[in-house]
Amino acid sequence: MGKFIVIDGLDGSGKHTQLTRLADHLTGEGRRVRTLSFPHYHTPGCVLVEEYLSGRFGDKPGDTNAYTASLFYAMDRFYSYKTDWQKDKEDPDTILLSDRYTTANAVHQAAKLPKSEWDAYLDWLFDTEYKKIGLPCPDQVIYLEVPPAVSLSLVDKRSIADCRRKDIHEKDEAFFQAGYEAAMYAAERCGWERIRCCEKGAMRPVEAIFADILARLLL
Repeated sequence: MGKFIVIDGLDGSGKHTQLTRLADHLTGEGRRVRTLSFPHYHTPGCVLVEEYLSGRFGDKPGDTNAYTASLFYAMDRFYSYKTDWQKDKEDPDTILLSDRYTTANAVHQAAKLPKSEWDAYLDWLFDTEYKKIGLPCPDQVIYLEVPPAVSLSLVDKRSIADCRRKDIHEKDEAFFQAGYEAAMYAAERCGWERIRCCEKGAMRPVEAIFADILARLLL
C-alpha cells in the first residue's frame, strides 16, 4: 500500500493550493502521485452532499444532524474509492494526496454537537468509515490552522471573485467558530500535524506555509 496523506482546514485555508504544490514537488522528485478532492462533486455518490449543502434539507447546517450528514459524505468517499482510486491506494508506489477526507466530518459535523459528545462522535465516525465501510485510513493528516475570522474573510472574497453562491456552511459565522474549536480538539486527540497559516491576523506567504508542510511530511 502506498502512503496516503490528507490536507485539511477550514474553508479558504489554502488546501488546494498546498496540495497542488506538494503534488508538483513530489512529482519533481520522481514520485508517482495521485491527487483527490472531496466532496467529489457532480458524481452519483455526491448527490446527497450537494442537496445538503444547497439547503434542500434545511438552510442551517444543524438542520441535518451530525450523524446523518456524516453518512452523506462517507458515501461520497465510498463511491469514489470503489469506482476510481482503490487501485491507486493498493499500488505501493503511488502517494495519495487528498484535499479533505473523513477529517472534514471530524471538524464540520462535530461542530454541531456539544463538546461533551465529541469523543463519542469521533469514535463512531472513525469506526464507521475506516472499519465498517472499509475506507482507507490516512497515514498522515496535515491541518492548515486558520482563525475563523480570517477564514470567513477569505471565503467572502472567493465568493465575490467567483460569483458563486455560498453553501450553508459558508454562510454561517457561528458554524465557522464551532468548526475551528472542533478542529483544534480533533487535531490534538488524533495527532494531526497543525500548520500555523496566519500571523498578526493575516495569511503567511504560501511559500512559508509550504516549507512548514515539507518539514513535517512523513514519507
